[in-house]
Amino acid sequence: MTDPEPRKLIIAIDGPAGAGKSTIASRLARKFGYVNLESGAMYRALALKAIEWDVSFDDEPALLALAEKSRVKLEPSLGGNRVLLDGKDVSSRIRERDVTEAASRVSVHPKVREWMVAHQREMGIGGGVVMEGRDIGTMVFPDADLKIFLDADPVVREQRRLDQQKIKGQSAQAMAAELRQRDERDRTRANSPLVPASDAVRIDSTSLSEEEVLHQIEELVEEKKRLEV
Repeated sequence: MTDPEPRKLIIAIDGPAGAGKSTIASRLARKFGYVNLESGAMYRALALKAIEWDVSFDDEPALLALAEKSRVKLEPSLGGNRVLLDGKDVSSRIRERDVTEAASRVSVHPKVREWMVAHQREMGIGGGVVMEGRDIGTMVFPDADLKIFLDADPVVREQRRLDQQKIKGQSAQAMAAELRQRDERDRTRANSPLVPASDAVRIDSTSLSEEEVLHQIEELVEEKKRLEV
């Protein structure tokens, strides 16, 4: 008789834009054979639909109605998740600048966030998921097995984002300003502001490499998995 497999964990990674959450979550999911649930990609998909349907980013009822008739799906692949919106692959389009800015504005609405949280919980309820965002450990999965709050100095986060998107000159200045505005919105919004969960492990990646951050979190995951055996 074989021993039962240990229960798969729910891992929540929160933090501000540019802290490295997406990369770390993607690599962590691949390492442990988990699904990477990208909350940001889901908001971006809804924002893209709002752009395509010409729905105001400030019209909460219209955005909620749009969400309720949308199908957002994440499919793991070797290069990261494929993001499907109503069956169409929008993985590249949702990373473009207009969608990035729109997603930040769409995500501030309480009713939209309620719909998104319910959808995310449904997708991750069985465990075996790594989810990153800004309120995963506090709102989406408050009972997650492991909660990480990944942060870094704002200047470092800005530079990482610029390097990632290969932006220079005036475009770089505009991108940095947008990042600061997103920080302000995320930290001060009334509904689900960006704050670490009380039981989250805080990691400052300002002076750490991606490999060093990943190693720290992998050790925490292994420790949690041992407790499940």
